[in-house]
Amino acid sequence: MLVLGIESSCDETAAAVISNGKMCSNVIASQITVHSQYGGVVPEIASRKHIEAINLVIKQALNDAKVTLREIEGIAVTRGPGLIGSLLIGLSTAKALAYALDIPFVGVNHLEGHIAAAFLAEKAPSFPFIALVVSGGHTNIYLVKNYHNFQLLGQTRDDAAGEAFDKGAKLLNLGYPGGVVIDKMSKNGNPQALVFPRAMKDSPDFSFSGLKTSLLVMLKKRGCDFPESQLPDVAASYQEAIVDVLVEKTIKAAEDNGISRVVVCGGVAANSRLREKFAAATAARNMELFIPPVILCTDNAAMIAAIGEIMLKNGRRDSLDLNAVSRWPIA
Repeated sequence: MLVLGIESSCDETAAAVISNGKMCSNVIASQITVHSQYGGVVPEIASRKHIEAINLVIKQALNDAKVTLREIEGIAVTRGPGLIGSLLIGLSTAKALAYALDIPFVGVNHLEGHIAAAFLAEKAPSFPFIALVVSGGHTNIYLVKNYHNFQLLGQTRDDAAGEAFDKGAKLLNLGYPGGVVIDKMSKNGNPQALVFPRAMKDSPDFSFSGLKTSLLVMLKKRGCDFPESQLPDVAASYQEAIVDVLVEKTIKAAEDNGISRVVVCGGVAANSRLREKFAAATAARNMELFIPPVILCTDNAAMIAAIGEIMLKNGRRDSLDLNAVSRWPIA
């Protein structure tokens, strides 16, 4: 089945074509340069940029896949969770195309899409597995029993890990996006140089607000400005506190549930230190680790098309009055 996927939940406008579980194209138009001057995503600007980019992105995805719009048999689009204004651009476009082409479409949960990205990699997991979905807006651990059966095992009580990276980078005046710049700077730092808190050690849930506060208090005590030579150590130590908690809680969830397969997905899964520590932790316990390629960790439409194709093949159809939702838990 030839499926067009559309993703516009935040600040990436993306389109992709999937055929029988194989990625034919995956095009992403990023807004990083637009939002970097504000230190984060501005929802109204994001919506306007989606309007400007979406038709061009879809056209490029079709060209890259060497197919025409008339050959598309179904459309999958992110319905939520995300920024309502951004979601509506993608959803409205998908509904218009489905109506004009007289083909079915489905609204996809963005989190299910991130998990489905693991099935687009060269080595795909089998069920059941533990999935850590970690991004700028989400930090959740699931027991995944099949494509649509998720049991929530742990979640953040306040900020997501990606948000902690962004706000930490902002406090250190490192720029945006925070996860990328902290990851890069940390490569030259000592992750043991400074001690940051690891919250909720005895809980399956996460909390990163205290970590940000700890960094802020330390900066105030030291006069806010670190010598440039010390910044890599600060960044590495801050990153280590986030990564340690993500790895430890995910591995514990796998052990507690007797699961030997671990999937790590979402934008933060692109972090090199997170990948390194997960590789070591799973190898030490004879567990299988599945992390999608970096391009499939950040928001993309291939992951939306992947789960959308499965839904369409199972007979799922959504009506043209489907609306976007900012919050949409999958378990």
